[in-house]
Amino acid sequence: MEFVELIKTPKLDGVLLHDHLHATVEGTLCITGHHLLLSARQESSQELWLMHKNIDGVEKKPFVVQNVLMGGIITLKSASLEALSSLHNPELEYPFFYRPMYTILEDGYTMFRPELEFAKLVGSSSSVGTCNVPVNSVAAANGYDGSLGCEWRIAHINKDFKLCPTYGAALIVPKCITDEQIVQSATFRDGGRFPVLCYRHENGAALLRSAQPISTQSMKRCRADEAILNVVLGRSKKGFIVDTWGKGKSNTETDQHYSQWKKVNRSIGNISSPAAILDCFAKMIEACNDTACTSDKWLSRLDGSQWLSLVLNSLNAACVVAQCLDQEGSPVLVHGAMGLDSTLIVTSLVQIILNPDCRTVRGIQALVEREWIQAGHPFASRHQYSCYTLPQNRPKNCGATFLLFLDCIHQLYKQFPCSFEFNIQLLILLFEHSYFSQYGTFLCDSERERHELRVHTRTTSLWSYLNRPDVLKNLLNPLYEPNPNVIWPSVAPISLELWQELYLRWTVDQINSERNLAQILHLVTTEKELRSKALKLRKQASDLRCEILKLLKSGN
Repeated sequence: MEFVELIKTPKLDGVLLHDHLHATVEGTLCITGHHLLLSARQESSQELWLMHKNIDGVEKKPFVVQNVLMGGIITLKSASLEALSSLHNPELEYPFFYRPMYTILEDGYTMFRPELEFAKLVGSSSSVGTCNVPVNSVAAANGYDGSLGCEWRIAHINKDFKLCPTYGAALIVPKCITDEQIVQSATFRDGGRFPVLCYRHENGAALLRSAQPISTQSMKRCRADEAILNVVLGRSKKGFIVDTWGKGKSNTETDQHYSQWKKVNRSIGNISSPAAILDCFAKMIEACNDTACTSDKWLSRLDGSQWLSLVLNSLNAACVVAQCLDQEGSPVLVHGAMGLDSTLIVTSLVQIILNPDCRTVRGIQALVEREWIQAGHPFASRHQYSCYTLPQNRPKNCGATFLLFLDCIHQLYKQFPCSFEFNIQLLILLFEHSYFSQYGTFLCDSERERHELRVHTRTTSLWSYLNRPDVLKNLLNPLYEPNPNVIWPSVAPISLELWQELYLRWTVDQINSERNLAQILHLVTTEKELRSKALKLRKQASDLRCEILKLLKSGN
């Protein structure tokens, strides 16, 4: 199929672009294979370069005078133009055609390899070597002698993606657990997503994630799965299994076979599918775009969307898990349904709360790569449509889970503005590129699909672009001061803020926010310059003092 077959009218003159925040632009509208272009063909005039993937809804209103079509209005709602926006062949997506005009300084596809991330996770001395932990009766019954409880290894049993199609090829598992046990555990978990290590706290407590157990009469327990969790217990007398899906909606481990693991339910909302999260997002955006309603009605609609409730519940669940790891020193397994949505939100937020490295530019990139892309979050399916597509036209597997995660980071940023190396703009870029991008980082639903399409060799990585010095300088937080401590956010409803830089950027002029940011940057730059001058003056004063002392001594 050629793109020309889908483009009936490639060019149209006399088109007016109305933007209530900027002046109206008249120009020529062109449609290419991947972009919608509108240009006045004049220097310094506003141009529109819009990827088709960025268009989520199209409204057409013809203008008819005496039964003669005189034109009309096309309203584009961004958040897939008709056929061009919903191409079913991923190889026709723009990232496979895009060629960067700059020199790639770093290959983003190799920056966060599992082997490198594994070294960071278990690199400290407390995680390596023989632990000689006490052996509990359940672990002994499953053949574990306690000699290697704290060690981990990279398992390549999923290198062909047959064991678990949504996991990556390399996974971190307990060293004393055999590949055969992993296979047995995979058959016990939904989608084959057996427990894997995603973070190890500085006190040694491990954070694992998985899918829920499969509910079948033929498999009520799995000794290999029990062995994995009991090995992870190590010296701890208890662990926690946190279910993020909700009571009565998911299956959980039985108390009889997981006696040392306490079950905790922390549902992020009354949701039954990823589409429910997208519905909340759509209602919230609908309220944000309605500039004519009264304040009371707007607040009522915002509250009725339940979006901020999802944000609050996500942060609350992450704080509970973080407390178990940091204050209890206990391992935690997080799961919910298949472990592709709410599970990843919680495990990712936990790491941002506990690990200061995840609050840096490279750290947040590594976290997204490790906990979302390599962990199998189905970006292609979840982001096929967004909030402007009518609910009846959206597949049930569409969602806004990743955006919910980014909004939670935004809340943390607002509460701890000096603890993040990056600014809000980086979060907005991650949101935009996860939906529409010239880069291949968020393509497909899994590592298996990206491997089959050779995405890593045929496209450019978003990380290669973001880490360019000329780009990176605009993504840094001028107030950043490295904070090695845990950041405990307030989860009171009054502490939450609507993400106006993202949700209101097309309805409320952000010029004041931009001016404030520029002023902050100027003050921080001035302070650094003054500090530098003060240090030089102190040095000069010290040198003069030494010379005076020498002269006084020589005079005597």
